[in-house]
Amino acid sequence: MAVLADEEELDDNDLNELIEKLRKKMISVGMSKGLTSQETINLSRKLDNLLNLQRLRSTVK
Repeated sequence: MAVLADEEELDDNDLNELIEKLRKKMISVGMSKGLTSQETINLSRKLDNLLNLQRLRSTVK
């Protein structure tokens, strides 16, 4: 998925920071626009992809 192209180049600390930033944004959008809004869903999918990348990195080490 194209979402991960730039994120795969991040070091672990930057990836963790991006995950936390995206998580906070998703929560904020979910509270203001609803959990089923397209924006919340898109943020959730991107967050899922980042978490999957983080998990993959941790199993490879």
